[in-house]
Amino acid sequence: MAAPGRFCDTGAYLMKSHELIRELLQHANAKQLAAEMGLSASLIYKWAEPGEEGGSGSVNPLDRVEQLARLTDGTRVAQWVCACAHGHYVKNPRAHHTEGEPHSLVIASHEIIQEFADMLSTVSAAALDNKITKAEAKDIRQRWQHLQSVTEEFVQGCEQGDFGPIIEKHQQPGAHGIAKRPTTKSPFNA
Repeated sequence: MAAPGRFCDTGAYLMKSHELIRELLQHANAKQLAAEMGLSASLIYKWAEPGEEGGSGSVNPLDRVEQLARLTDGTRVAQWVCACAHGHYVKNPRAHHTEGEPHSLVIASHEIIQEFADMLSTVSAAALDNKITKAEAKDIRQRWQHLQSVTEEFVQGCEQGDFGPIIEKHQQPGAHGIAKRPTTKSPFNA
């Protein structure tokens, strides 16, 4: 588990950066990596050793990325790293624990269905003229990323049997109770 106060501390088991680098080096040649990166092979090997608590390792690039994320806008750092790996970052919802009865599945399922409908509406509105502009593509991307996060929140609610965070959003002001929902211009949302 990551040290307290670290950006990537999830409260669950998280592979340490040097463990990941050690695993990566099982499938990559350290000397070749060092040559490509303009570094010494010994430094690459030190990255695969613990650097804290008396370890002989060295602060590795993953530790630096984690530090940069913690000290700045971690979401943007994560989005950039994911984009470099030809992927997309989806932020997990915060854990929410309540006492007593689990919250209503009916309201939570309504919210996730509405989010899917909003995504489809955004795509349909953009495709009406048989082309997608850069602005429309940006709106679709924003809606898709929001849908992924909301869907993850719903799935976690299913796994935990608690839809409290979704219910709380439903009770907040804003479209469908979700105040931070991306806004897109659509003829279907008049």
